[in-house]
Amino acid sequence: MKDNESKKIIVINDLIKTYGDKTIIDNINFHIHPNEFLTILGPSGCGKTTLLRMIGGFETPDSGDILFDGKSIIKTPPNKRPINTVFQKYALFPHLNVYDNVAFGLKIQKKSKDEIEPLVAEMLRMVNLQGQEQRDVNSLSGGEQQRVAIARALINHPRVLLLDEPLGALDLKLRKNMQLELKSLQKKTGVTFIYVTHDQEEAMTMSDTIIIMNHGRIQQIGSPVDIYNEPRNAFAADFIGESNIIDSIMVKDCLVKIQGVDFQCVDKGFHEKEDVLTVIRPEDIEILKPGEGLLDGTVESVTFLGMHYETIMSSGENQWLIQTTRKLEPGDKISIWVDPDNIHIMKKERRHEII
Repeated sequence: MKDNESKKIIVINDLIKTYGDKTIIDNINFHIHPNEFLTILGPSGCGKTTLLRMIGGFETPDSGDILFDGKSIIKTPPNKRPINTVFQKYALFPHLNVYDNVAFGLKIQKKSKDEIEPLVAEMLRMVNLQGQEQRDVNSLSGGEQQRVAIARALINHPRVLLLDEPLGALDLKLRKNMQLELKSLQKKTGVTFIYVTHDQEEAMTMSDTIIIMNHGRIQQIGSPVDIYNEPRNAFAADFIGESNIIDSIMVKDCLVKIQGVDFQCVDKGFHEKEDVLTVIRPEDIEILKPGEGLLDGTVESVTFLGMHYETIMSSGENQWLIQTTRKLEPGDKISIWVDPDNIHIMKKERRHEII
Protein backbone atom coordinates (compact mmCIF):
# COMPACT_ATOMS: atom_id res chain seq x y z
CA MET A 1 0.00 0.00 0.00
CA LYS A 2 1.29 3.43 -0.90
CA ASP A 3 1.72 5.89 1.96
CA ASN A 4 -0.98 8.22 0.66
CA GLU A 5 -3.50 5.41 0.38
CA SER A 6 -3.97 5.43 4.16
CA LYS A 7 -4.88 9.14 4.04
CA LYS A 8 -8.18 10.64 2.98
CA ILE A 9 -8.23 13.95 1.16
CA ILE A 10 -12.06 14.08 0.92
CA VAL A 11 -14.61 12.35 3.14
CA ILE A 12 -18.34 12.35 2.27
CA ASN A 13 -20.56 11.76 5.30
CA ASP A 14 -24.32 11.00 5.13
CA LEU A 15 -24.91 13.36 2.21
CA ILE A 16 -28.54 14.00 1.24
CA LYS A 17 -29.90 16.31 -1.46
CA THR A 18 -33.51 16.71 -2.52
CA TYR A 19 -35.35 18.80 -5.11
CA GLY A 20 -38.97 19.16 -4.07
CA ASP A 21 -40.22 15.71 -3.16
CA LYS A 22 -37.50 13.93 -5.17
CA THR A 23 -34.38 12.63 -3.43
CA ILE A 24 -31.38 13.09 -5.73
CA ILE A 25 -28.61 12.04 -3.32
CA ASP A 26 -29.73 9.54 -0.71
CA ASN A 27 -27.43 9.22 2.32
CA ILE A 28 -24.12 8.75 0.51
CA ASN A 29 -20.83 7.91 2.26
CA PHE A 30 -17.36 7.41 0.76
CA HIS A 31 -13.83 8.80 0.85
CA ILE A 32 -11.13 9.71 -1.67
CA HIS A 33 -7.37 9.27 -1.36
CA PRO A 34 -4.71 11.76 -2.54
CA ASN A 35 -3.48 11.19 -6.12
CA GLU A 36 -6.44 8.92 -6.85
CA PHE A 37 -8.38 8.80 -10.11
CA LEU A 38 -11.91 8.17 -8.88
CA THR A 39 -14.81 7.84 -11.28
CA ILE A 40 -18.47 8.25 -10.37
CA LEU A 41 -20.33 6.07 -12.85
CA GLY A 42 -24.03 5.65 -13.45
CA PRO A 43 -26.95 6.19 -15.82
CA SER A 44 -28.43 9.60 -16.60
CA GLY A 45 -30.36 10.99 -13.64
CA CYS A 46 -28.64 8.84 -11.00
CA GLY A 47 -27.31 11.90 -9.12
CA LYS A 48 -23.64 11.75 -10.10
CA THR A 49 -23.38 15.32 -11.43
CA THR A 50 -25.27 16.69 -8.40
CA LEU A 51 -22.79 14.88 -6.16
CA LEU A 52 -19.88 16.40 -8.08
CA ARG A 53 -21.38 19.87 -7.86
CA MET A 54 -21.73 19.54 -4.09
CA ILE A 55 -18.06 18.61 -3.78
CA GLY A 56 -17.21 21.66 -5.90
CA GLY A 57 -19.46 23.93 -3.84
CA PHE A 58 -21.98 24.71 -6.59
CA GLU A 59 -24.79 22.90 -4.75
CA THR A 60 -25.50 22.74 -1.02
CA PRO A 61 -26.61 19.44 0.55
CA ASP A 62 -29.74 19.30 2.69
CA SER A 63 -27.80 17.38 5.32
CA GLY A 64 -24.51 15.57 5.81
CA ASP A 65 -20.98 16.88 5.51
CA ILE A 66 -18.02 17.10 3.13
CA LEU A 67 -14.60 17.09 4.79
CA PHE A 68 -11.39 18.22 3.09
CA ASP A 69 -8.24 17.27 5.01
CA GLY A 70 -10.50 16.57 7.97
CA LYS A 71 -12.26 19.96 7.97
CA SER A 72 -15.79 20.70 6.80
CA ILE A 73 -16.06 22.70 3.56
CA ILE A 74 -19.86 22.79 3.40
CA LYS A 75 -19.90 26.55 4.04
CA THR A 76 -16.78 27.27 1.96
CA PRO A 77 -17.62 28.96 -1.38
CA PRO A 78 -16.33 27.32 -4.59
CA ASN A 79 -13.58 29.88 -5.19
CA LYS A 80 -12.16 29.26 -1.71
CA ARG A 81 -11.95 25.49 -2.07
CA PRO A 82 -8.67 23.90 -3.32
CA ILE A 83 -10.78 22.33 -6.06
CA ASN A 84 -11.25 23.22 -9.73
CA THR A 85 -13.84 21.95 -12.20
CA VAL A 86 -13.82 21.10 -15.90
CA PHE A 87 -17.35 20.98 -17.27
CA GLN A 88 -18.63 19.13 -20.33
CA LYS A 89 -19.07 22.47 -22.13
CA TYR A 90 -15.54 23.61 -21.39
CA ALA A 91 -16.69 27.23 -20.70
CA LEU A 92 -13.71 28.80 -22.45
CA PHE A 93 -13.74 32.56 -22.94
CA PRO A 94 -14.41 32.97 -26.69
CA HIS A 95 -12.90 36.49 -26.84
CA LEU A 96 -9.56 35.30 -25.37
CA ASN A 97 -6.85 33.31 -27.11
CA VAL A 98 -5.33 30.09 -25.75
CA TYR A 99 -2.70 31.89 -23.66
CA ASP A 100 -5.16 34.28 -22.04
CA ASN A 101 -7.66 31.50 -21.30
CA VAL A 102 -5.01 29.46 -19.50
CA ALA A 103 -3.57 32.50 -17.71
CA PHE A 104 -6.97 33.86 -16.62
CA GLY A 105 -6.89 32.50 -13.05
CA LEU A 106 -3.36 33.75 -12.46
CA LYS A 107 -4.30 37.24 -13.68
CA ILE A 108 -7.23 37.27 -11.26
CA GLN A 109 -4.70 36.53 -8.52
CA LYS A 110 -2.70 39.61 -9.66
CA LYS A 111 0.34 37.53 -10.62
CA SER A 112 2.98 39.39 -12.58
CA LYS A 113 3.70 38.76 -16.25
CA ASP A 114 7.07 37.29 -15.33
CA GLU A 115 5.35 34.81 -13.02
CA ILE A 116 2.56 33.93 -15.45
CA GLU A 117 4.51 33.27 -18.65
CA PRO A 118 6.61 30.28 -17.46
CA LEU A 119 3.60 28.72 -15.72
CA VAL A 120 1.45 28.95 -18.87
CA ALA A 121 4.29 27.58 -21.00
CA GLU A 122 4.76 24.65 -18.62
CA MET A 123 1.05 23.87 -18.57
CA LEU A 124 0.69 24.03 -22.35
CA ARG A 125 3.63 21.64 -22.70
CA MET A 126 1.93 19.28 -20.28
CA VAL A 127 -1.24 19.18 -22.40
CA ASN A 128 0.66 19.09 -25.71
CA LEU A 129 -0.39 22.57 -26.87
CA GLN A 130 3.00 24.27 -26.86
CA GLY A 131 3.27 26.85 -29.63
CA GLN A 132 -0.51 27.34 -29.74
CA GLU A 133 -0.62 30.31 -27.36
CA GLN A 134 -1.98 32.86 -29.85
CA ARG A 135 -4.67 30.68 -31.42
CA ASP A 136 -8.32 31.70 -31.24
CA VAL A 137 -10.06 29.10 -29.03
CA ASN A 138 -12.95 29.00 -31.52
CA SER A 139 -10.56 27.57 -34.11
CA LEU A 140 -9.56 24.64 -31.91
CA SER A 141 -10.88 21.10 -32.23
CA GLY A 142 -12.97 19.60 -29.44
CA GLY A 143 -9.98 17.74 -28.05
CA GLU A 144 -7.80 20.87 -28.12
CA GLN A 145 -10.50 22.91 -26.38
CA GLN A 146 -10.70 20.28 -23.69
CA ARG A 147 -6.94 20.48 -23.15
CA VAL A 148 -7.14 24.25 -22.80
CA ALA A 149 -9.90 23.85 -20.20
CA ILE A 150 -7.81 21.31 -18.28
CA ALA A 151 -4.70 23.50 -18.46
CA ARG A 152 -6.70 26.47 -17.16
CA ALA A 153 -8.01 24.34 -14.29
CA LEU A 154 -4.63 22.87 -13.37
CA ILE A 155 -2.51 26.03 -13.57
CA ASN A 156 -3.76 27.14 -10.15
CA HIS A 157 -2.45 23.84 -8.69
CA PRO A 158 -5.72 22.61 -7.19
CA ARG A 159 -5.52 19.63 -4.85
CA VAL A 160 -8.54 18.12 -6.58
CA LEU A 161 -9.87 18.40 -10.15
CA LEU A 162 -13.53 17.65 -10.85
CA LEU A 163 -14.41 16.57 -14.41
CA ASP A 164 -18.08 16.39 -15.42
CA GLU A 165 -18.32 14.18 -18.55
CA PRO A 166 -15.63 16.23 -20.33
CA LEU A 167 -15.30 13.75 -23.22
CA GLY A 168 -19.00 13.50 -23.98
CA ALA A 169 -18.90 15.80 -27.03
CA LEU A 170 -15.91 14.11 -28.70
CA ASP A 171 -16.00 11.46 -31.42
CA LEU A 172 -15.17 7.88 -30.49
CA LYS A 173 -11.54 7.80 -31.66
CA LEU A 174 -10.65 11.12 -30.06
CA ARG A 175 -12.45 10.12 -26.87
CA LYS A 176 -10.32 6.98 -26.58
CA ASN A 177 -7.12 8.96 -27.13
CA MET A 178 -8.14 11.55 -24.54
CA GLN A 179 -8.89 8.84 -21.99
CA LEU A 180 -5.25 7.77 -22.09
CA GLU A 181 -4.02 11.38 -22.06
CA LEU A 182 -6.15 12.26 -19.05
CA LYS A 183 -4.90 9.26 -17.09
CA SER A 184 -1.31 10.11 -17.97
CA LEU A 185 -1.85 13.76 -17.01
CA GLN A 186 -3.34 12.78 -13.65
CA LYS A 187 -0.33 10.61 -12.82
CA LYS A 188 2.09 13.29 -14.01
CA THR A 189 0.56 16.09 -11.92
CA GLY A 190 -0.34 14.07 -8.83
CA VAL A 191 -3.70 15.90 -8.64
CA THR A 192 -6.67 13.90 -7.37
CA PHE A 193 -9.21 13.51 -10.19
CA ILE A 194 -12.92 12.98 -9.56
CA TYR A 195 -14.49 12.09 -12.88
CA VAL A 196 -18.19 11.75 -13.72
CA THR A 197 -19.37 9.62 -16.66
CA HIS A 198 -22.09 7.26 -17.81
CA ASP A 199 -19.59 5.49 -20.08
CA GLN A 200 -18.48 2.16 -18.60
CA GLU A 201 -15.44 1.87 -20.88
CA GLU A 202 -14.17 5.28 -19.80
CA ALA A 203 -14.50 4.28 -16.16
CA MET A 204 -12.73 0.96 -16.67
CA THR A 205 -9.91 2.52 -18.74
CA MET A 206 -8.95 5.42 -16.48
CA SER A 207 -9.98 4.76 -12.90
CA ASP A 208 -8.16 3.60 -9.81
CA THR A 209 -11.54 3.42 -8.07
CA ILE A 210 -15.09 3.36 -9.45
CA ILE A 211 -18.27 4.32 -7.60
CA ILE A 212 -21.38 2.92 -9.29
CA MET A 213 -24.53 4.94 -8.58
CA ASN A 214 -28.21 4.41 -9.28
CA HIS A 215 -31.25 6.34 -8.02
CA GLY A 216 -29.08 8.54 -5.82
CA ARG A 217 -27.44 5.69 -3.96
CA ILE A 218 -24.11 3.93 -4.19
CA GLN A 219 -24.36 0.42 -5.58
CA GLN A 220 -20.69 -0.57 -5.33
CA ILE A 221 -17.24 0.91 -4.73
CA GLY A 222 -14.09 -0.84 -5.91
CA SER A 223 -11.30 -1.11 -8.44
CA PRO A 224 -12.28 -1.79 -12.07
CA VAL A 225 -11.04 -5.39 -11.72
CA ASP A 226 -12.95 -6.02 -8.49
CA ILE A 227 -16.19 -4.55 -9.80
CA TYR A 228 -15.98 -6.48 -13.05
CA ASN A 229 -15.07 -9.82 -11.46
CA GLU A 230 -17.04 -9.48 -8.22
CA PRO A 231 -20.15 -7.33 -8.81
CA ARG A 232 -22.02 -6.74 -5.56
CA ASN A 233 -25.48 -6.84 -7.07
CA ALA A 234 -27.27 -7.40 -10.35
CA PHE A 235 -27.29 -3.71 -11.24
CA ALA A 236 -23.49 -3.51 -10.96
CA ALA A 237 -23.07 -6.77 -12.87
CA ASP A 238 -25.28 -5.57 -15.69
CA PHE A 239 -24.01 -1.98 -15.82
CA ILE A 240 -20.30 -2.83 -16.01
CA GLY A 241 -19.86 -4.88 -19.16
CA GLU A 242 -22.45 -7.50 -20.05
CA SER A 243 -23.56 -10.45 -17.98
CA ASN A 244 -25.77 -13.49 -17.98
CA ILE A 245 -27.73 -13.25 -14.72
CA ILE A 246 -29.63 -16.47 -14.08
CA ASP A 247 -31.99 -17.58 -11.30
CA SER A 248 -30.33 -20.60 -9.71
CA ILE A 249 -30.27 -22.82 -6.61
CA MET A 250 -27.22 -23.22 -4.38
CA VAL A 251 -26.96 -26.98 -3.84
CA LYS A 252 -24.08 -26.68 -1.36
CA ASP A 253 -20.73 -24.94 -1.09
CA CYS A 254 -19.08 -24.77 -4.53
CA LEU A 255 -22.05 -26.30 -6.35
CA VAL A 256 -24.92 -24.39 -7.99
CA LYS A 257 -27.84 -25.76 -9.99
CA ILE A 258 -28.68 -23.84 -13.18
CA GLN A 259 -31.64 -25.01 -15.28
CA GLY A 260 -31.57 -28.31 -13.37
CA VAL A 261 -27.87 -28.89 -14.11
CA ASP A 262 -25.10 -28.85 -11.47
CA PHE A 263 -22.29 -26.33 -12.14
CA GLN A 264 -19.11 -26.37 -10.09
CA CYS A 265 -18.23 -22.94 -8.67
CA VAL A 266 -15.93 -21.49 -5.99
CA ASP A 267 -18.50 -19.64 -3.86
CA LYS A 268 -19.22 -20.68 -0.27
CA GLY A 269 -21.31 -19.52 2.67
CA PHE A 270 -24.80 -19.88 1.17
CA HIS A 271 -27.56 -22.03 2.63
CA GLU A 272 -28.22 -25.38 1.00
CA LYS A 273 -31.02 -25.11 -1.59
CA GLU A 274 -30.96 -21.29 -1.29
CA ASP A 275 -32.37 -19.38 -4.25
CA VAL A 276 -29.49 -17.33 -5.70
CA LEU A 277 -28.43 -15.39 -8.78
CA THR A 278 -25.59 -16.70 -10.92
CA VAL A 279 -23.53 -14.18 -12.89
CA ILE A 280 -21.50 -15.41 -15.88
CA ARG A 281 -19.72 -13.04 -18.25
CA PRO A 282 -20.34 -13.80 -21.95
CA GLU A 283 -16.62 -14.03 -22.75
CA ASP A 284 -16.20 -16.76 -20.10
CA ILE A 285 -18.49 -19.26 -21.85
CA GLU A 286 -16.84 -22.01 -23.88
CA ILE A 287 -18.67 -23.56 -26.83
CA LEU A 288 -18.55 -27.34 -27.31
CA LYS A 289 -20.35 -29.89 -29.43
CA PRO A 290 -23.88 -30.87 -28.31
CA GLY A 291 -23.74 -33.18 -25.31
CA GLU A 292 -20.13 -32.35 -24.43
CA GLY A 293 -20.78 -29.37 -22.18
CA LEU A 294 -23.01 -28.61 -19.21
CA LEU A 295 -26.01 -27.17 -21.07
CA ASP A 296 -27.19 -27.71 -24.62
CA GLY A 297 -28.96 -25.04 -26.64
CA THR A 298 -29.74 -23.59 -30.03
CA VAL A 299 -28.09 -20.53 -31.60
CA GLU A 300 -30.75 -17.86 -32.10
CA SER A 301 -28.69 -14.99 -33.54
CA VAL A 302 -25.12 -14.03 -34.41
CA THR A 303 -23.74 -10.48 -34.64
CA PHE A 304 -20.20 -9.70 -35.81
CA LEU A 305 -18.57 -7.00 -33.66
CA GLY A 306 -15.06 -6.90 -35.09
CA MET A 307 -13.10 -8.62 -32.33
CA HIS A 308 -15.70 -11.33 -31.71
CA TYR A 309 -19.14 -12.64 -32.56
CA GLU A 310 -21.96 -11.88 -30.14
CA THR A 311 -24.03 -15.02 -30.09
CA ILE A 312 -27.40 -15.61 -28.45
CA MET A 313 -28.16 -19.19 -27.44
CA SER A 314 -31.58 -20.29 -26.18
CA SER A 315 -31.67 -23.08 -23.63
CA GLY A 316 -34.87 -23.90 -21.81
CA GLU A 317 -36.46 -20.64 -20.69
CA ASN A 318 -33.16 -18.74 -20.73
CA GLN A 319 -31.26 -16.90 -23.42
CA TRP A 320 -27.50 -16.90 -23.02
CA LEU A 321 -25.22 -14.17 -24.37
CA ILE A 322 -21.91 -15.60 -25.59
CA GLN A 323 -18.90 -13.71 -26.95
CA THR A 324 -16.73 -15.95 -29.11
CA THR A 325 -14.35 -15.84 -32.06
CA ARG A 326 -16.12 -18.87 -33.54
CA LYS A 327 -18.51 -18.22 -36.41
CA LEU A 328 -21.81 -19.96 -35.77
CA GLU A 329 -25.10 -19.86 -37.64
CA PRO A 330 -28.65 -19.43 -36.34
CA GLY A 331 -30.11 -22.89 -35.76
CA ASP A 332 -26.76 -24.51 -34.83
CA LYS A 333 -26.94 -26.92 -31.90
CA ILE A 334 -24.21 -26.28 -29.34
CA SER A 335 -23.26 -27.01 -25.74
CA ILE A 336 -21.66 -24.62 -23.24
CA TRP A 337 -19.16 -25.04 -20.41
CA VAL A 338 -17.93 -22.52 -17.83
CA ASP A 339 -14.84 -22.75 -15.65
CA PRO A 340 -15.82 -22.74 -11.93
CA ASP A 341 -13.62 -19.69 -11.32
CA ASN A 342 -15.75 -17.71 -13.79
CA ILE A 343 -19.05 -18.36 -12.03
CA HIS A 344 -20.09 -15.71 -9.49
CA ILE A 345 -22.95 -16.31 -7.04
CA MET A 346 -24.99 -13.50 -5.46
CA LYS A 347 -27.82 -13.53 -2.96
CA LYS A 348 -31.10 -13.24 -4.76
CA GLU A 349 -32.32 -10.18 -2.87
CA ARG A 350 -29.42 -8.27 -4.38
CA ARG A 351 -31.15 -8.16 -7.77
CA HIS A 352 -32.94 -5.06 -6.52
CA GLU A 353 -30.71 -4.17 -3.58
CA ILE A 354 -29.51 -0.61 -3.22
CA ILE A 355 -26.76 -0.03 -0.68
